Amino acid sequence: MRDELTKVDIEKMKEELEYRRFTLRPKLIEDVQTARAFGDLSENFEYKAAKREKNRNDSRIRYLENMIKTAIVIEAESAPDEVGLFDTVEIYIEDEDETEVFQIVTTLRQNALEGRLSKESPLGKAILGHKIGDKVTVKASADYSYTAVIKSITKGEDPEDVPISLY
Repeated sequence: MRDELTKVDIEKMKEELEYRRFTLRPKLIEDVQTARAFGDLSENFEYKAAKREKNRNDSRIRYLENMIKTAIVIEAESAPDEVGLFDTVEIYIEDEDETEVFQIVTTLRQNALEGRLSKESPLGKAILGHKIGDKVTVKASADYSYTAVIKSITKGEDPEDVPISLY
């Protein structure tokens, strides 16, 4: 699967990749070598912990490299009256009789607890391209769907200060 990411997403990944390769990795290799010198590896917790951290970093490096290599770069453009990427949207969920506000972002920057919803999520997919007053059906799973009404749209910009998620 190829992820749709913005230029800012790609730049953030490149920055993290550079840090992990050239700053963090040499330090973690040194930590492994230092811990290895403590002796018996079968009972050396420091060695196992250092090795685990080095492996996590190497895994993240591979992940970032793959994401950058396979990403499809998209632009955050939408009509002024339609829900688009980085817009803040207020919706009314009829079944629960409640209103929610969130920003539509790329998958790498989603964080529901902070009000950032992925454009790939069921709700994100359902409302993208719709206008104020539109009633959309959100298919949350094969067995459950609900109706949401778009109450307001505030056009937004790519929030460059929002970090990318770890995985």
